[in-house]
Amino acid sequence: MTGTATVRLSLEEVHALCLDTLRAAGLGEAHAQAIARSITRAEADECRSHGLYRLIGYVDSVRSGKAERHALPEFTPAAPAVLRVEAKRGFAPLAVETGVPALIAAARRSGIAALAIHDCYHFSALWADIEPVVEAGLVAWCFTIGQCCVAPSGGTTALLGTNPIAFGWPGPQRRPFIFDFATSASARGEVELKRRAGEPIPEGWAVGPDGAPTTDPAAALAGALLPFGGHKGFALSLMVELIAGPLIGDLTSRQAKAVENGDSGPPLGGELFIAIDPAVFGIDDLPARLGAARELFTLAKAQPGVRLPAERRYAARARSRVEGVEVPAVLHAELLALRG
Repeated sequence: MTGTATVRLSLEEVHALCLDTLRAAGLGEAHAQAIARSITRAEADECRSHGLYRLIGYVDSVRSGKAERHALPEFTPAAPAVLRVEAKRGFAPLAVETGVPALIAAARRSGIAALAIHDCYHFSALWADIEPVVEAGLVAWCFTIGQCCVAPSGGTTALLGTNPIAFGWPGPQRRPFIFDFATSASARGEVELKRRAGEPIPEGWAVGPDGAPTTDPAAALAGALLPFGGHKGFALSLMVELIAGPLIGDLTSRQAKAVENGDSGPPLGGELFIAIDPAVFGIDDLPARLGAARELFTLAKAQPGVRLPAERRYAARARSRVEGVEVPAVLHAELLALRG
């Protein structure tokens, strides 16, 4: 947002702004604390599409009565290595914090484990959801549906969610290899940020309500986003719909849209984690196998112009701890006004 007035906040001030805003909206303390942690992590890593901007949707969903304000997630083991958290139509961050420690323990005990978060409103970044799992030395995947705003490859009408996928591989010094991306050409939040900034979106991201390609973010939001990579992104998006929806007993993004109330908050749905302990495939050669992975990363980075996923975020995280973060002044004023 070059040329746009900004306000610099420390991470402590970001966290306090989140808490004050969510408390003023009437959200229960446990949920407010979990969301504040989630948003602060996103801002620290310069993940703006899941940072302070998301407070607006959280508050709208609280005030509209869509999300439960005080219901606490309930942990339920479905099988020795299959876990479930009933979010009870609350927000996902607290449900994730409730289930992830048990997922780590189950994966270490059984070698592989799965965790389903059921009936939640998910608005956070998946990399933040799986990072504690990967920092514990496990390999992990995570999937969730998104707002129903993506057309299938070759189509022009929204049918799918943005349906992100995250994968993590453990690394040294608490810097794991993690990627997290929507199966649409762009996350919907990125398009919304472009609209707020008055900037166009790249060609190939979306079609307008008339089905024609568009670079206008407002038209894209009124029309449909497109899958990345054509039929390949479409296939991956369908996979996410199936395993984060019907497989775990949750809604598809289309079904979630049918029960929406029109506020700017997150859709109702589920989230699936899968975690594997690398040691389960043979303890004796574990150091060699992990070393081979590190060699692969080293060789990739040795090529000019190559940057591994998550490296940008780690650099931003180190910088933000010292310098704080820049927030558009318009957004900052909007958030202050939310507190009444």
